[in-house]
Amino acid sequence: MPQSRDSGQTAGPTAGGDTTRERILAAAMEEFAGHGIAGARVDRIAKLAKTSKERVYAYFRSKDALYAAVAAREYVVIAEATQMDPSDLPGYAGRLFDYFVARPDHHRLITWGRLELQGTTAGADDPDQAVIARKIDQLRQVQQAGQLDPAWDPADVLALVNQIATTWASQPELSKAAAAHAVDPTTAARRAAVVTAVEQLFPRAV
Repeated sequence: MPQSRDSGQTAGPTAGGDTTRERILAAAMEEFAGHGIAGARVDRIAKLAKTSKERVYAYFRSKDALYAAVAAREYVVIAEATQMDPSDLPGYAGRLFDYFVARPDHHRLITWGRLELQGTTAGADDPDQAVIARKIDQLRQVQQAGQLDPAWDPADVLALVNQIATTWASQPELSKAAAAHAVDPTTAARRAAVVTAVEQLFPRAV
């Protein structure tokens, strides 16, 4: 995930279990997913969170900082929910597919950041970069163990699997067309295509 243009938080209250902060993050998730970063309004976030704009800014220095906090948490949630097994990349692709089919707003949240924060510099503590680095290292280890073709760069493997898994989430117009024109219009058929494509590229370890 690109680093926010201003990801600094204030020294204000951040203790775990702070329900106001949690309400702000939940409201911001909805607002950013629906309107993007530029289109999001802090007053609407505050209203949805049942607090004030001043309170929002007591927790987060800027709208960009608030987006960075929401997106960082989302990347951690995705990683925990999908759990990449480097020896079973088709299974991982299926879990990613399922996650974003169930949560299209979460995919929109991430996409807005990619579009609007493109070209900004990622910080060393960027949680998304840490997750990516860990997954690349896991893929390299299974290559060394002979469970994945070492001809592939592990960074390319991860990029391709992620792209295939999110094909339908990132192209809703094709999902709509498939529902109307595909031989099998079901979501299960789209999922099966994703898993099969990854299986053909990167077979499960036996």
